[in-house]
Amino acid sequence: MVKRTATAVWQGTGPKGSGKLSTLSGAMKDQGYSANARFVSEDGKAGTNPEELIAAAHAGCFTMALSFGITNAGHEPTELRTLATVSMEKQDPGWTIVAINLDVEGTVPGLDAAKFTELAEAAKKGCPISRALGAVSTITMTAKLA
Repeated sequence: MVKRTATAVWQGTGPKGSGKLSTLSGAMKDQGYSANARFVSEDGKAGTNPEELIAAAHAGCFTMALSFGITNAGHEPTELRTLATVSMEKQDPGWTIVAINLDVEGTVPGLDAAKFTELAEAAKKGCPISRALGAVSTITMTAKLA
């Protein structure tokens, strides 16, 4: 079993408070986050937010899974670049992640577009973060070779 940890510390009220996020690896240490960073500051300059971190985790997991899939198919990717977009809406139960889109572009010598898309679909369905996010009603993907 593999375990990974992160810590959140919040001070103050929900609307006016703020927090800090840290990971065991030190990749994030006391990274600020707040309601303002989550709902107002779309440029990200006010700090991070949980949805941005989900997007980063999903992009990273999916791209790594795709790299393994391409390698196992006998090709060597030069570069894979994924933009993950998490969409959230206010609904009856509260704010809900309603969709995630993965937009991947790859440079893979000797691989045709159809096979690239097939491998990307398999990575989208199979990566651990995609499976963990199964409650999200829509996870879409576009895949193209550079």
